[in-house]
Amino acid sequence: MRILVTGGAGFIGSAVCRNLVRNGDSVICYDALTYAGTLSSLKEVEDRENFKFIRGDIRDGELFLAVLRDYKIDRVMHLAAESHVDRSIDGPGEFMDTNIIGTFRLLNASLEYWRGLDEAAKTEFRFHHVSTDEVFGDLPFDSGIFTEETPYAPSSPYSASKAASDHLVRAWHETYGLPIVLSNCSNNYGYYHFPEKLIPLVTLNALEEKPLPIYGTGENVRDWLFVDDHARALERVIKGGAIGESYNIGGNEERTNLSVVEAICDLLDTRMPRKNGEKYRELITFVTDRPGHDRRYAIDASKIKADLGWTPEETFETGLAKTVDWYLENQWWWGPLRKERYSGVRLGAENADNRQYSQRNLVDASIAGFGENGADSNVGDDDGEENH
Repeated sequence: MRILVTGGAGFIGSAVCRNLVRNGDSVICYDALTYAGTLSSLKEVEDRENFKFIRGDIRDGELFLAVLRDYKIDRVMHLAAESHVDRSIDGPGEFMDTNIIGTFRLLNASLEYWRGLDEAAKTEFRFHHVSTDEVFGDLPFDSGIFTEETPYAPSSPYSASKAASDHLVRAWHETYGLPIVLSNCSNNYGYYHFPEKLIPLVTLNALEEKPLPIYGTGENVRDWLFVDDHARALERVIKGGAIGESYNIGGNEERTNLSVVEAICDLLDTRMPRKNGEKYRELITFVTDRPGHDRRYAIDASKIKADLGWTPEETFETGLAKTVDWYLENQWWWGPLRKERYSGVRLGAENADNRQYSQRNLVDASIAGFGENGADSNVGDDDGEENH
């Protein structure tokens, strides 16, 4: 099968590409290589005959259509997105342009391509839109769970842009008949995760003896999904998902932000103890919460289990241990990113002194709990999308 993956050089996208290539599919990775995308995440597959990288922006509909035609694509997996919540608060325009207009242009290009196929190829084609559980808003701390029928109630510019793109995908199916599937995932973590996100950020900042500030009291809850489990789930959806259907993908591993940070600290205590003999938990501090910080996300993944036979292979404990070990062993990957693209300060904070929430004394470095979704990602992300 010939599969085009947008955002394939990002966190979740690269995991998808690696998984599909290993399983024998022909993969076209389409990525603009913005700040969170890097070809080093694709080192494992870059020389494989069934892998091809094309640098392209999802807002370039003409290029995307040409790629579809040139490579006779059977399926599209759309993960490319702007996906950092704090960046969307600082500068929402880029999120509207990429996540909404970019998806619109991909849909138009895909529709034109699909209409030109013969009947057999038309039947084979799918457009899979990979999205986030953040479109559903948030849940009370003590009850509720997101299902595929949960009404949309996004809380941030990022999640609102993803909700809009979800609606566009459904509209192109209902209005024009484009064969689509959708998926919405919980928080991803794992290998090759851009170091602005919670788990790699805390891991690397702790190793550098930097403070580990946590928003509020650290009680916000997320459902954590190991990225390789997500990649396997997305393969099930793109190959076996029913046209027009949506699938929630979650790890069934709810944790507070504080417990996640503490777990990382405890793993580092056993693997790389601090030189001063103190525990890494001593680096944890609490700071004023960010605006619109969703309380809790939780995914009901029973539909994908029943319909497509997918369940996660990793628990949070096994997945987190593998992740921390990977970062300890792979400075070749994160070191250049940390030095050249992201040093551990909060992204999207230009002119922060002129913004209302900057007056709330948010710490501008290594805030545990910011950007933990989206997304990736982008996905992407840590939800299911990547920077375009």
